[in-house]
Amino acid sequence: MQIDLHHFTPGLSLTGGLIIGLAAAVLVLFNGRIAGISGIFGGLLQLQLGDIGWRLAFLAGLMGAPIMSSLLGKPVHLDIQSGWGEITLAGFVVGIGTRYAAGCTSGHGVCGISRGAVRSLVATATFMIAGFVTVFVRLHLIGGH
Repeated sequence: MQIDLHHFTPGLSLTGGLIIGLAAAVLVLFNGRIAGISGIFGGLLQLQLGDIGWRLAFLAGLMGAPIMSSLLGKPVHLDIQSGWGEITLAGFVVGIGTRYAAGCTSGHGVCGISRGAVRSLVATATFMIAGFVTVFVRLHLIGGH
């Protein structure tokens, strides 16, 4: 196994992780909410007054980050090698998984583990193992990039 040093960015990765941790801490400390994206987005579909503003602001921040990066001269370049069918199917399967797991990787992996929640440890381990198996099957059994 080789590390692609061109794409190895420990400083940026550490900074991003610190910002994600800070955002999760601020949200739970000042709003009493967990920074789980599936729950934040799903809450918008239930339309409870007084609960919409912070959700929209959080999601706007997520979508605004790549826009801000582009404005600062560091545009985000995506290299998606899957078709719309694969992407749609993957999104659907992930959506089902987040319902069964009662949360997503951000809610369980970032917030749940930091709180020591056993179900978050199990959910995150399951997410990771499923991801490893999927990549192995895609690259080594089916074939692909």
